[in-house]
Amino acid sequence: MEIRMLIGSVVTLTGAIFIFLGSLGILRMPDLFNRLQTGTKASTLGTILSVAGIGILHPEWAGKAFIIISFVMMTNPVSSHTLARAAHHIGIALSDKTVIDKLSEAEAEKKEEQ
Repeated sequence: MEIRMLIGSVVTLTGAIFIFLGSLGILRMPDLFNRLQTGTKASTLGTILSVAGIGILHPEWAGKAFIIISFVMMTNPVSSHTLARAAHHIGIALSDKTVIDKLSEAEAEKKEEQ
């Protein structure tokens, strides 16, 4: 019992640390696209670890935790991708440090083909 509590607590704490580091990344990144990427990766991993830790601490909730983890894994990256594409479509500026814009290149190639 105590080993399970220790493992669950460590996993939950690790998830909280990832969420905290993701929030710091949001503050430090130069533009919207980098902030979206940083926030999504860290919040996805942090949420998964936090919920998994709770599932370890309370085995009777493990099924619900698995469903929540599955939902987070499917929705976070998709919503982030959709927000980034919408921001790119309306013309949100990239950072001066951005070297490659594959979406603009793909759209330019598509226009040339038509």
